[in-house]
Amino acid sequence: CVGDIMLDRFVAGQVDRISPEAPVPVLVIASETEMPGGVGNVARNLSGLGAGVTLVASVGDDDAGRALGAGIEALGNATARLLRDGSRPTALKTRYLAGNQQIMRADREVVGAFDPATGAAVVETARKALTDHDALVLSDYGKGVLGDGRAAELIAAARAAGKPVIVDPKGDDYSLYAGADLVTPNRKELAEATGAATDTVESATAAAANLRERHGFGAVLVTLSGDGMVLVSADGALHVPAEAREVFDVSGAGDTVVATIAAALAAGGVLEDAVRLANAAAGIVVGKVGTAAVYLAELIAALHHQEISRAEAKVMTMAEARDRMDVWRRQGLRAGFTNGCFDLLHPGHVSLLAQAKGACDRLVVGLNSDASVARLKGADRPVQGEAGRATVLASLASVDLVVVFADDTPLELIKALKPDVLVKGADYAKHDVVGAAEVESWGGRVFLAELAPGHSTTATIERLKGNGK
Repeated sequence: CVGDIMLDRFVAGQVDRISPEAPVPVLVIASETEMPGGVGNVARNLSGLGAGVTLVASVGDDDAGRALGAGIEALGNATARLLRDGSRPTALKTRYLAGNQQIMRADREVVGAFDPATGAAVVETARKALTDHDALVLSDYGKGVLGDGRAAELIAAARAAGKPVIVDPKGDDYSLYAGADLVTPNRKELAEATGAATDTVESATAAAANLRERHGFGAVLVTLSGDGMVLVSADGALHVPAEAREVFDVSGAGDTVVATIAAALAAGGVLEDAVRLANAAAGIVVGKVGTAAVYLAELIAALHHQEISRAEAKVMTMAEARDRMDVWRRQGLRAGFTNGCFDLLHPGHVSLLAQAKGACDRLVVGLNSDASVARLKGADRPVQGEAGRATVLASLASVDLVVVFADDTPLELIKALKPDVLVKGADYAKHDVVGAAEVESWGGRVFLAELAPGHSTTATIERLKGNGK
């Protein structure tokens, strides 16, 4: 992935009054989050879909640039090749949200002539990386990285290497991307590029066909919001209706479309199938708040919702759970967390989970992996595998999410999710609860639940062996 990167910052809270100083709302801040935007969000989506990705972009020599590098590397299957340019700051977009509504956006950026030396380094870095990758994504936000012929250089290099090129374009001069395999303008961008009407599916299809012929594109995919998508290629036109059931925020939906198509094509998929996958992915991501990413499990669940149980859909990776919790916070909901092995679920477990849910609005359960349970409980444990234990937990009405973790303690998971409430049994003192200090440091609280007497998984196993009374 090559293109313009920016740091997306979200400041969320509630508005209950108008300022006495001026006719503006007063936002009482509840949370602040940061994530990679622009081409960085394409990388996030590719990572979420399970694809390995190398991101090449330019950042300033500042804290925002360093945060972007750390954010990309934290994805696990992504590599950041961020070239530092001390002459311009890293682009920063701060969005202020009241509940689910964005009330203002403040941008800090420099747009204009790009340093030629940095630009040349971007092209050379990307050219070297091409040999180890199966597709090239160019994400143009008009900030300069792909200007001055650099997009054309990269397209030529990819074509020479036999790699498909997917372009998320900007501006009205699409000759910059001539020869690309696919360009993905939205309705407004298509109208600006062609000067033609795009208000209906039919007119957008005609405009896309004109654009394709004019610049020698392999195909043009037009995203039409509520009207879905239209793909125009040498084989004709394909209209795919929108799948979104409820739209909260369209921020970054184009990045999701580009990433999904790139992943599908890199894996050897057919373009028409890639578009249908991208349409389903876009329907998921616009149901989230903020610059969001789609995850493979979500896409599979959307495509096979009739075959996948509701319980299985609650079992998520740490990254998926973190995104879901961010949405909950922006909705003003308190997220709780508890953890355990939960091997052979018994009434004591059920009581603990019910109390935990009573202390918050949404409850996440951290579940020790099989290897972790064996280290803690002995080589003959667990009795049930982690997949079975996770499904049983997720079947409970009191549990909203389940995340399996491999460490002996959930500390790293707690630090990543940042719950508002941490729940543990009353057999612990608060100072002995793992993660208690961290949760209280960001304004959360620790809740010690009463234990239902007479219930123990270990005792149950001993009775099954005949060793108990």
